Amino acid sequence: MKLRIDVTARDGAARVGEVRTARGTFRTPVFMPVGTRGAVRTIATADLEALGAEIVLGNTYHLMLRPGAEVIEALGGLHGFEDWRGHVLTDSGGYQVFSLQPKVDDDGATFRSTYDGSLHHLTPELAVRRQEQLGADIQMVLDVCAPLPSERSVLVAAVERTALWAARARSAHTRVEDQALFGIVQGGDDVALRRESAQRTVALDFDGYAVGGLSVGESREVMLPALQAAVDELPADQPRYFMGLGDPLGIVEAVALGVDMFDCVLPTRLARHGTILTSSGRLNIKRAEWARSSEPLDPTCGCDVCRRHSRGYLRHLFVVGEPTAARLATLHNISWLLRFVEGIRTAVRDGRFEAFRRAVADVWG
Repeated sequence: MKLRIDVTARDGAARVGEVRTARGTFRTPVFMPVGTRGAVRTIATADLEALGAEIVLGNTYHLMLRPGAEVIEALGGLHGFEDWRGHVLTDSGGYQVFSLQPKVDDDGATFRSTYDGSLHHLTPELAVRRQEQLGADIQMVLDVCAPLPSERSVLVAAVERTALWAARARSAHTRVEDQALFGIVQGGDDVALRRESAQRTVALDFDGYAVGGLSVGESREVMLPALQAAVDELPADQPRYFMGLGDPLGIVEAVALGVDMFDCVLPTRLARHGTILTSSGRLNIKRAEWARSSEPLDPTCGCDVCRRHSRGYLRHLFVVGEPTAARLATLHNISWLLRFVEGIRTAVRDGRFEAFRRAVADVWG
C-alpha cells in the first residue's frame, strides 16, 4: 500500500503531516519506540497506549528465531500477539544479521542464531515473507548496511547489493492492500553514492522510503550532508524515515532536512542504566547528590513518574537494584521523547522551528 503524507504545516524544509495506512493514521514527525522481541523492555502494551505512542517497532531477526514468525502469525500477527491497536513497523533483521559477520553473497546472508547457534539463510524474499507473517503495517526491505568508516569500494558494493535485493523484495511483496514496503537508501558517508542509491531506490516505486546506515557513530558533520543528499532525491509526497536515530538534537537536525519518522533504542537503553532525558540534558540519577532530592526527574515534564516520584526515590530504586527503577525510568524517557517530538510539531506549526532548533542545540549540542 503506497503511503502518502498529507503535509499540514511547513517551516523551511521541516514539515508536519499525517500519514494514512490501511490501519489508520499517524502524525509526523513521529518517534517510534523499539519493541525488539515483541515488547518495549520493562513496560507493557497498556503503558505504550497511555503514553500516546502511535507506532512501535518489532525486530524481524529476533522474532523469526523466537518464538518464530509462524507462531506469531497463528496468534494474530504482532497486533494480536501484543494486543496492540496502533501501528507496527518491522525492520528486515538485516542490521542484526550483519552485526554477526555473516557469509554474504548476491542471494542473501547466512548466519548463526545468537540463541542456539543454528544456521539460517536470509534472502530478500524470505525477509518479506517473515514480515508478512508478523503482520506489520510497514515492513522494510533487506539491505546491506556497511560500517562507517568504510573504503569506498565497500560502500559501492553495499549500494549495488542493496539495489539488487530491493528489486527482489519489491517483486516478492504480496500483501499490497494492507502492508506498506519501504525501500532503504544506503551509501555510507559518500554524498554521491547516497544520491545514486536514493535515485535507484525511488525508481523501484516503493510505498515509502528510509535512510539507513547513518547515525552509527559518525559525527554530525559527516552525517548531515549524506542525509541531505538522500532526502533531496526522495518523493516529497511520501514519508521519509531515518532508521536508528533517537538523540534529541539529531532528530531536530533531521526534521530540518524534511525527515518524518525516527526510531531508536536510545531512550530505553539509557533508562535501564539510570540516565534520564530532561529539558536540561541528560541526568545520571544514580549520583549521590540526588539521594535527598525531592525534585521530580524533570520539573517541566508532566508524565506520571515526574508527578508522583522524586529523584531521591528513583536513585534509591537503582542503588538497591529494584527492577521498578528501570520501568519508571523507561516510562519517563519514552514519555519525554514523545512530548519532545510533539514540541517539534508545535514549533513547525507556529513558524518558530529555527528558534526551537537553536534552543535544543544549546542543551544537546
